Amino acid sequence: MLELIDVSCGYKGTKKSNRVVLEHVNLTMQEGEIWCILGHNGVGKTTLYKTILGLLPAMGGEILLDQENAFEMSRTELAKKIAYVPQYHTPPFSFRVIDVVLMGRNVYVSAFGTPSKEDEAIAEHALKMLGILHLKDRIYTRISGGERQMVLIARAIAQQPKFLMMDEPAANLDYGNQVRMLRQMKELSNQGIGIMFTSHHPEHAFYCDANVAAVISENEIMTGTSDEIINEELLYKIYGIDSALIEKTQSQHTYKAIVPIV
Repeated sequence: MLELIDVSCGYKGTKKSNRVVLEHVNLTMQEGEIWCILGHNGVGKTTLYKTILGLLPAMGGEILLDQENAFEMSRTELAKKIAYVPQYHTPPFSFRVIDVVLMGRNVYVSAFGTPSKEDEAIAEHALKMLGILHLKDRIYTRISGGERQMVLIARAIAQQPKFLMMDEPAANLDYGNQVRMLRQMKELSNQGIGIMFTSHHPEHAFYCDANVAAVISENEIMTGTSDEIINEELLYKIYGIDSALIEKTQSQHTYKAIVPIV
């Protein structure tokens, strides 16, 4: 379980130059849940992520992982519980794809050790899960941006975390890979992994059957089910455009879609 208790986050400077981005955040996320974090650019989504990951010190409150204080955990302990998928990543060297994915196993390898056969099998399985095993021996810097994003997701899966945090994972993906990624989210949640992802596509909360939609707006976070939170009024408040939320039925499956009014 991941708990944020009265957490404030932002950027520390001198006493007069501290910049608080979010205050009094209270969230409880269970393993196996999917959370979709929505909000316009600059509202604090990435700042929240960095605070949970320990990349930014919290300006107040506490974060608990399985009732343990996350701020007191070593980087290795924290990495075994939470994996992170950034929006962009370009390594300084031309690694093979399989080597990038194997980096997710670093937390299980001793300082002077090398990945085992088991580590390699776990990395290959992560690539296979995402349908990109054919990229295994390609040079990471020579594949497309969308393919790189899928490789980063595979690296996080190989880390075998309890929680997976994804910062706009669909940003560089074409439509087909977006659908595959959202399907994989559902599969990973079924395996007990908690997933928190940010998105500029509110409909993604419906497509992956997110348990919770959390909207960051005006220094506060509103949470609820996707059906409760995502509506035309909220979409106008966040993005400043009129849109319609419609239901469609195909092959006896009903789903929701968002259509902008132009």
